[in-house]
Amino acid sequence: MIAIGANLPAPDGTAPLVTCQRAAALLDSTLGMRLVALSRWWLSPPVPASDQPDYVNGVARLDGNVAPEALLDALKALERRAGRVAGERNAARPLDLDIIAIGSLLRPAGDPILPHPRAHLRAFVLAPLAEVAPGWLHPGLARTVEALLAELPVQRLRPIGDGDSPCRG
Repeated sequence: MIAIGANLPAPDGTAPLVTCQRAAALLDSTLGMRLVALSRWWLSPPVPASDQPDYVNGVARLDGNVAPEALLDALKALERRAGRVAGERNAARPLDLDIIAIGSLLRPAGDPILPHPRAHLRAFVLAPLAEVAPGWLHPGLARTVEALLAELPVQRLRPIGDGDSPCRG
């Protein structure tokens, strides 16, 4: 599962939502992977809180067999292609792609750590993840995505196109 996010226009002026949609389409052929599910797009404030614009977020579920390091390298290349420049952690960006999990792989060290070490704390990851992988079990915490989402404090998160409504998680 890959988390997709953006909160800045690409260098060519492409809106964050369009950049995220394009990234999802590109994931379908990355390293022979196949896109099997894509969540709705969500709006959420930046984490940690700042004066940055809200993020567009979603999750793509891919099918295929790829080494975590190779997938991470491919995602970084897609980010650069969309105009992301390495810089300060948690800075605004035109594209952010994170490996949330690769099946039930538990990888506590190395790059990437799997599952993503902060995914279980973020509603903007868990809400779309629950759409594409209902019942997904976090291999390190032995908790379903739904249970993890229900345990989070309420965070401002809304599907794009819907009215403002808080989402538990």
